[in-house]
Amino acid sequence: MKELLRKLRKYEIRIRKIINSQRQGDFRSIFKGTGLEFDGVRPYQYGDDVRSIDWNVTAKGHGTFVKTFIEEKEQTVFLILDVSGSQEIGSPGNQKLDIGREICGVLALSSIKELSQVGLLCFSDQKEIYVRPSKGSRQAYQIISKLYNLKRLSAKTDLDKAIRFTLNTIKRKSVIIFISDFIDEGYEKNLKALAKKHDLVLIHITDKRESKLPKLGIIPVYDKENNQTIWVNSSSPVFRSQLAKTYSDNSQMLQNLSNRTETTYLQIQTDEDFVTKLIRLFKVRNKMQKIG
Repeated sequence: MKELLRKLRKYEIRIRKIINSQRQGDFRSIFKGTGLEFDGVRPYQYGDDVRSIDWNVTAKGHGTFVKTFIEEKEQTVFLILDVSGSQEIGSPGNQKLDIGREICGVLALSSIKELSQVGLLCFSDQKEIYVRPSKGSRQAYQIISKLYNLKRLSAKTDLDKAIRFTLNTIKRKSVIIFISDFIDEGYEKNLKALAKKHDLVLIHITDKRESKLPKLGIIPVYDKENNQTIWVNSSSPVFRSQLAKTYSDNSQMLQNLSNRTETTYLQIQTDEDFVTKLIRLFKVRNKMQKIG
């Protein structure tokens, strides 16, 4: 555990140094959402921005009303990590699940340093771990400990169930960081609802084996989620083309969905330096905060 924490802190320090040296703003803005929380309504006054008019209240016929907001004093960061069987693809110690755990650990430590509340949901087709958002170093260490001591109950995937749990549990607008390979169906509608309610970041973890298997002829492939072995011809042009197309279609669908919902999207492969990619992501988010 000590070696793990040392590794995560090295990642965190590296991220902080590069962001600060590039003068991209302080680290807190990485996790900052709108910075405002809805407070109520009041009658319209001359000079008010017409974009702040609450048309639902105004339509009741008692005058024109505008929405009022208060500045958020703290931000909640909620980490969602897919721990289903498909996350165990990759080389030993560098599987999709390993990368997801490390990303969660780094972000938990970083969030706590900026006085944010941080929480965690690990899921398969059921809730595997839930840590209620809270502040303090003990919270970060609890999250890291639970991540690395996880004994999964199910290998199956249900992204929609995880999204619905988050929608029903996290009421206040938060930064939601969703880490998965997103290999599932039927979750798009509720993902749009999650993006509308929260500041959503999708981190899409992939492995090159998902799009390009080595040519080894007829080989057994074990499907962990369905607990069965199937035989495939890894040298077949048809099989290889279909494999690449499935991977490409899934990635493109996620990117299109994130564009439509103005969601932050980042793809990370298991053999990449994920810290470098996180730094780029954070720089973009800092710039967007300044523009906003």
